[in-house]
Amino acid sequence: MQTAQVIELFAGRNPQGQPVVERIPVEINEQNECRLMQSPVFVKGLARDDLIRVNRENGEFELRQHGGNLCIRVFSRGDIRLLDEAITPEIEKLGGQLDVETPRVLVYSIHVSCGFAAIEAVLNAQMSEDSAWFYGNVYDAEDGVTPLNWWQSILAPE
Repeated sequence: MQTAQVIELFAGRNPQGQPVVERIPVEINEQNECRLMQSPVFVKGLARDDLIRVNRENGEFELRQHGGNLCIRVFSRGDIRLLDEAITPEIEKLGGQLDVETPRVLVYSIHVSCGFAAIEAVLNAQMSEDSAWFYGNVYDAEDGVTPLNWWQSILAPE
């Protein structure tokens, strides 16, 4: 049996060096592992449906299993509604969904099998000098450029 809860995960440190946590809804299984019910805004390396084990004392986590989704974060200096109206229907056509919407941020989850090129074409067509998008779980959190390649096992033919 799984129970739904909200957990706090360590997302980094603010400019003053204080820890930042993000509250994320999860389902907890019998092994005390948490399945993310949405992709996070700030926590790097995770997406909807990933299975993690959390250290409740410090909010750090161990990734147990990738759920197969990409986490996509869209940021805007202006009102995010225009980007939402342009991007969300296209992401939904690819099978993705909008997980988080704030006045300046959109966070999507979409299965990696949709293909990077299709996803990037949708996003790149809508960006301006006031907006940018990033993958949340594709590159190493430390250097930001090394691909994690977790999707190779998901996309590999059986």
